[in-house]
Amino acid sequence: MPAEPVAPPAVTEDDPGGRTARRLVTVVALAAVLPVLYWPGRVHNFFDLKIYMRAMDWWAAGHPLYDYVQPDRVQGALYFTYPPFAALLLRPFALLPLGATVVIFTGLTVLGVVVTTRWLVTPMVRRHDLPRLFTLTVAVVLVFAVESTRETITFGQINMLLVVLILADLLFAVPGGRRWAGVGVGLATALKLFPGIFILYLLATRRWRAAMVASATATVATLLAAAVAPGDSWRFWTHELWATDRVGRTDYTGNQSLFGLLSRITAPEKPSQLPWLLLALAVTGYGLWRAARAARAGDVLAGITLTGLVGGLVSPITWTHHLYWFIPAVVVLVDSALDDDPHTVGGARRRRWLLTLAVGTGFVIIYGVVTFLDWGVAPARTDSLGEFVARNAYVLLSLLLLVVLPYRRARPERPAAS
Repeated sequence: MPAEPVAPPAVTEDDPGGRTARRLVTVVALAAVLPVLYWPGRVHNFFDLKIYMRAMDWWAAGHPLYDYVQPDRVQGALYFTYPPFAALLLRPFALLPLGATVVIFTGLTVLGVVVTTRWLVTPMVRRHDLPRLFTLTVAVVLVFAVESTRETITFGQINMLLVVLILADLLFAVPGGRRWAGVGVGLATALKLFPGIFILYLLATRRWRAAMVASATATVATLLAAAVAPGDSWRFWTHELWATDRVGRTDYTGNQSLFGLLSRITAPEKPSQLPWLLLALAVTGYGLWRAARAARAGDVLAGITLTGLVGGLVSPITWTHHLYWFIPAVVVLVDSALDDDPHTVGGARRRRWLLTLAVGTGFVIIYGVVTFLDWGVAPARTDSLGEFVARNAYVLLSLLLLVVLPYRRARPERPAAS
């Protein structure tokens, strides 16, 4: 009697080879989308980095730094707008060929994305026993897909340097009580002002020493720049800092701040300062209150994220490449969703809500507000609800997350078995 044929073993969830293959296919499929997302940004051609380098050449030739200007199709005219301390750090790069500077800036940004994503995701991987390499790889690919990352790379921006300084300080140095805690936030503030919101966060969370160190670091860096370039420093702090028109049109869709939203409502006229100031104060107070509560509860990442969202909202100019802080927001949402028990009615419902919000946030920040849409070159008033939502997507998403972003409460350690 012939032997019955033996069926091949079925591929199950416990099959290591099948699982590895599926993970590899997932990573490759996600990475394959990146060229499509980066293709429109090729027109930027490291535009901002070229402005920096041309301004440094202009400065090195003996001209006043803040006299540098070049025409722009969208903004009209663009200037060098960073504080003098940033100019001191950028000036040596003008000695290099532009191609070498592009490679260095791009390489540092890529390294910054990998390092900071690892900092954000590793605690979640450990808490929920997720596959480490696969989760980190997927997370890194997704971060590279986000519009703020794409704009940072294709414009040649320095945003990831600031993010590295801030996260290294607030995730590790400050919670660990290091003597140098606050230095990273201080340096970032001296480079680009926007990170100054994190000094307020340190004050709100009663990290008095770290707040003083951050303030002192920013002051020393600023005084160092003043000693090297006294005239340019005086001009920046007394005049150029307050001239928002030097940065670009506030009504342009790429400006995803509260002031940008108001500017798009009143364009071509500028909005009244008083309503914006009142709105900014209210958002700052509420956002830092929530950030402080999150930090006191033990969720430092949620506190940092809420503070970053506040900074983006209240700054008069918040370009899309500034808005890194949606990325940790997605991590916080996913982490909180995995905390919930899916076997209870309340836990399952909350998990669905958090995962839906995480996916929705991911979709918005990957598609973006300027990459695939042409908003024209002239001031245009927002005149429909759909256009209002599309042109202010990041502002509205920031306000939503400011209210609903959850935070994890620190759980007491289990006593060791005797």
